[in-house]
Amino acid sequence: MPAQKKAAEKSQWYQRGAKAVHLVYLNREAKELPKLLSGEKTMIIRGAAGRKSPLGGRARAGEDIYFVETNSNLVVNYRAVIKAVIESEQMTPEESASFVEKYANQLQLSTKQEQRWTGKKYLAVYEIANLEKIDSFYYKRKKNMDDWIITEDIATISE
Repeated sequence: MPAQKKAAEKSQWYQRGAKAVHLVYLNREAKELPKLLSGEKTMIIRGAAGRKSPLGGRARAGEDIYFVETNSNLVVNYRAVIKAVIESEQMTPEESASFVEKYANQLQLSTKQEQRWTGKKYLAVYEIANLEKIDSFYYKRKKNMDDWIITEDIATISE
């Protein structure tokens, strides 16, 4: 089966309006998880330099979101709910910088993270609520470089 057809069939569940589950990498160096746990940080950000929004509307309020830290042993200990999603239209570098600044208090970005996201053509912020500790499981990472995994069932990507 051609790869494009296989990918299209794989994503049909989402296009039917099914509720997705998300596994998101948090930057360990920037202490994103501890900041979320303390309430200092209430949003996460993603961006794209290409032709569309980073997740293209595939993350919605009310969906579960699990967290794994970069450079970790891939243990997932926390789950939350996406409370709100704010996606930008295409922006100039100046508009992108303003977008990042507008949400700076909720994002609590490190200088390195701020530099990474400022200047992207598209940005989106995701407000996180109801963060809770869960029974730990391991993320079964495949050979991909994605830092945001969208699935129909968390069991399909856990060990």
